[in-house]
Amino acid sequence: MYFCQFTRINVAELNTNQSKNCMKNKAETDQRPWGYYTVLADEADHKVKRIVVYPGQRLSLQKHQQRAEHWFVLSGEGIVTLDGERLNKKGGESVEIPRGSVHRIENQGTADLSFIEVQTGEYFGEDDIERMEDDYGRN
Repeated sequence: MYFCQFTRINVAELNTNQSKNCMKNKAETDQRPWGYYTVLADEADHKVKRIVVYPGQRLSLQKHQQRAEHWFVLSGEGIVTLDGERLNKKGGESVEIPRGSVHRIENQGTADLSFIEVQTGEYFGEDDIERMEDDYGRN
């Protein structure tokens, strides 16, 4: 509930525990060459992101050693590559990305592709990304 409450903070309430938690957990958005993501939750046992991939763009082909992911498509259509298999996904559909699986998602459509990513495991840092291929020259 922190994000819903964040916009309703009264200046007089800034010293309450609830307000401090809300400030600590406010949404963080990060731009990438393929689109952007917003962190919706970042807890010890999970991390949740809303990810938007622009038309004609794709994430790097990658894997993670310390986390699994679940992707739920909100809108648009995408092609998920999962351990060499290509899967078409659209709004309302999902896919499980097991720990250590090589994966990516690409947007070959004309509208933004939006999905929720739920990460589970021991560690959720961006340095747990091992890239096999990247259209933008990142390692």
